Amino acid sequence: MTEIVTRTVADGVAVLTLNRPDRHNAWSVELENRYYARLRDAEADPDVRVVVVTGAGRSFCPGMDTAALADQVATGVSTNPHLRQPMTTPTTIAKPVIAAINGACAGIGLIAALNCDLRFVSATAKLTTAFVQRGIMAEHGLAWTLPRLIGTSRALDLLLSGRVVLGDEAVALGLADRVFPAGELLPKTLEYAKTLAANSSPVAMGTIKRQVYASWESSLEESRVTAIRFWMGHLRGHPDFKEGVESFLEKRPPLFAPWDPAMPAEPDPLPGS
Repeated sequence: MTEIVTRTVADGVAVLTLNRPDRHNAWSVELENRYYARLRDAEADPDVRVVVVTGAGRSFCPGMDTAALADQVATGVSTNPHLRQPMTTPTTIAKPVIAAINGACAGIGLIAALNCDLRFVSATAKLTTAFVQRGIMAEHGLAWTLPRLIGTSRALDLLLSGRVVLGDEAVALGLADRVFPAGELLPKTLEYAKTLAANSSPVAMGTIKRQVYASWESSLEESRVTAIRFWMGHLRGHPDFKEGVESFLEKRPPLFAPWDPAMPAEPDPLPGS
């Protein structure tokens, strides 16, 4: 049986590949469940420090499988999104998750990419929200996420028109972070990911990721205090702080420990509070 999401690990980087090339990696509930399971496995694996997500063949993910869409129209059957894991699951993984968007990326496929922490895109990749052209709403919180990433009017442009955006424009809009020629996308993405794995503290990356996503729904003052709470409660005595300072002073590469799953998602209260 073909593995629907493949996994390889090298140099601290796990590559998860959506692997339905016969369907252009179209989304399905089965693929969704396997993808999230692979992410959880990567989070728990001490050999993995960064995760890269890409698609097999010429596509990243062109949206929900058309067979499933046809069934919904013909029979009214539902994929029960309210009972499934949320599309924001990658944001809860305590390791960087980078989308390498190698081709068609539409609808729920675009939402999957936008819920990765970074997006590197092929110059020839085609991105579209597509929902308006299917007669439905902006799914899975996209009406909240997209304006925060690229601004309200730009988000409405993409949502109301469903127009296709290529790699260069995706970066200009803020949908993606870097654009590369098609043949260089995965090597360049892996180069960046391996740099993070080699030089960035896993506990710092995990903490910063949690800070950033929590700050989307908090005030500046709350974010400021949270940083102090992480410092006072967990980081000032952590071995990675000592190693980070010593490696800098000794002008050598750092030797950080793997991510510690026991690291609390919520920092301790400040002393005396």
